[in-house]
Amino acid sequence: MTDIKITRDNNMSVTEVECKGHTDYAEAGEDIVCAGLSTLVQSALLGLLQVAAINVKYERQPDIGYLKFTLPDNLTHRQRHDADVILNTMLCGLNDFYTEYSDYIYLEVI
Repeated sequence: MTDIKITRDNNMSVTEVECKGHTDYAEAGEDIVCAGLSTLVQSALLGLLQVAAINVKYERQPDIGYLKFTLPDNLTHRQRHDADVILNTMLCGLNDFYTEYSDYIYLEVI
């Protein structure tokens, strides 16, 4: 099962994303659920780093299916807007996956 924890601040903006584990929906290399989740979360991270130019702290351990990233506190108004668009789009995709594959995904938004 993949555990996904999304942390929001008082303004409901996402400040941290943490994913742990593989979904075990299918064998490694055949697991479309795990691949889809990975694509959503990694694309969001790339968007933050390369499109929004935000210096996001992140940690990856692909062999165990771990990715965590945290946004800095000192975002400009424009960066916060861009981060909200990117991360809320990611969250829409994650919610959709969770609706279809809740036996393989645990999604917590706090």
